[in-house]
This record gives sequence, structure tokens and C-alpha cells, in this order.
Amino acid sequence: MEYLEDIAALEALYGSPGAPSLRKVAHRLTPLYRKWIMTSRFCVLSTVGPNGTDGSPRGDDGPVVTELDEHTLAMPDWRGNNRLDSLRNIVEDGRVSLMFMVPGSNTIVRLNGDARLTTDPDMRSRFERKGRQPATVIVIKIGEIYTQCARAPMRAGIWSRDDSEGLPTVGEILAEASDGEEGGADYDAAWSARAAKTMW
Repeated sequence: MEYLEDIAALEALYGSPGAPSLRKVAHRLTPLYRKWIMTSRFCVLSTVGPNGTDGSPRGDDGPVVTELDEHTLAMPDWRGNNRLDSLRNIVEDGRVSLMFMVPGSNTIVRLNGDARLTTDPDMRSRFERKGRQPATVIVIKIGEIYTQCARAPMRAGIWSRDDSEGLPTVGEILAEASDGEEGGADYDAAWSARAAKTMW
């Protein structure tokens, strides 16, 4: 199998981008991009570090990020599995990308920028929920924001179908990966209660 190794050959294969795909790029939160991002309760945070890349789902019961100013966003790091893959990467290499999604819309808003972690008490306290605060807050300096072509969600019918029936559970996957030492039905049965206690 042959692989493309040359940027010029790649660009020749696809041709030039259309003017709208370039003109839609903003370098700050414009009013319409602000409205879109502040409606999003879910995004994928992508990071890169010396040990590779990571894509992490991030969600909240309101906007998944908070605007600090038109060039800066903040995202609380709520308790997860404590692998810290994204956070380790941010400490090592601040480059991040985010894909903001809103159920029912085939538009995806992408943001590229630079991030740092803070444990600043005032910053952490502004995200307090039910007496809990995030251990850290990700502060993101906006490099560019733009909309993604809607064809991929449209092809997938992502908001109009449910393909989840028959999928393996996390407990089953964990049992397979650990040769039965972890996971299984008991893990699945207890997981919802554990998650509810540590949602924030």
C-alpha cells in the first residue's frame, strides 16, 4: 500500500478550499460564535503530548465552557477516571482542539488554541456545584474558531437514530480487558450509583 508523504501531492489531490471555508474563521468569540458555544453542553477536547494524543469527552448541565473574555474560555475538570491523560498533555504541551456539539444540530463548531491548568481558588470556586469544586480548571486562549461542514453528522444520522441496542457494557469490556479480574455485571450494577456521587 502506498501512502502520501508530500503535502503538495495531498493538496493537488483535493484542490483548493472554497472561500467560505476560509472566511468563516474567527480569532475571538464573535456574537454568533459565542451564542453557539454557550449553548453547547458537550464537546470533545483533543490534546497532544510526548506520549501521544488524547480525545476526551467533556460535558456539563449548562455551557461546557465559561467565557472569561472574548479571547479566553475556562473549563472545569470534573472528576472522571483519574487517568489524567488530557491534563498531563496540557501541562507538557498546551495545544488543544475542541469540537462543540449541540443535540439536533448538524453543525459542529471547532476551536483551536492553547491551554493551561490552574488551581486558583477563585477560579475553582466559580464552578462550585453541590459543595464540590473541580480540582483544576483548564484555561483556554482562543487561536481560531470555525464551523465544521455538516456532512459527517448528516451521513451518520447522529441525532436521528439509536444504535445502542446490543452494545457491550463497560463492565463487559473491562472484564474482557482484564481477563475477568475486574468488571462484569456487578461493576455495571454499581456504576450508576458511583457516578451520581461524583458527578461534580
